[in-house]
Amino acid sequence: MGVRFWAGCMSEHTLQHKLIAEFIGTFFLALTICTAAVHGSAGDYAPFAIAATLMVMIYGLGHVSGAHFNPAVTVAIWLRGACEKDEVAPYIAAQVIAGAAAALVSANVLFTEADVSALEMELVPAVGAEFLYTFALVFVILNVATSEATAGNGYYGAAIAFVVLAGALTVGGISGGSFNPAVTGALFTSGVIEAADLWMHLVPQFVAGVLAVYAFRATQ
Repeated sequence: MGVRFWAGCMSEHTLQHKLIAEFIGTFFLALTICTAAVHGSAGDYAPFAIAATLMVMIYGLGHVSGAHFNPAVTVAIWLRGACEKDEVAPYIAAQVIAGAAAALVSANVLFTEADVSALEMELVPAVGAEFLYTFALVFVILNVATSEATAGNGYYGAAIAFVVLAGALTVGGISGGSFNPAVTGALFTSGVIEAADLWMHLVPQFVAGVLAVYAFRATQ
């Protein structure tokens, strides 16, 4: 390609290094969500805890794996041309496993007597919320982390984290504010989302990620 993007999979690190980085970053993001929001340890401050965790993990691990921590982001960055095709499936597997593991740790280590009730979502608002803010998240990532015009900026982690913060504060009560299939998996493992409702997160998240790529290309 000639140009290397920090948000892509194209770094000098081995695939093993990248997958470990993706696992760690996704694990702590999902752990914070499950602990601060699902089990309520942070109360009304949960969105800030989540955004802070995401931001520091992006800054800490972005140079290794691109710090996707989100299957929809990985697919979008691959479509963008900043990630090798043969690394997409391993990235997604590491992210999904990390999300589920984080949910189990939160429920069985940090909250051994947790009582979690399933989230009641209305179809149109939930799908709309997950679509719109996943689109915003991926679109921002593509612009601040894969664009030559913004290469070398130091604000990428904050920009990405603030999208998640804005989404969590705005529509968290509508859909749970996942914007991330790996987080959706963590919420399912926690018992917050029922199996029959998984599609209300997963479909709009992946569709939004793909459409964000086209929107990104249209603005370049």
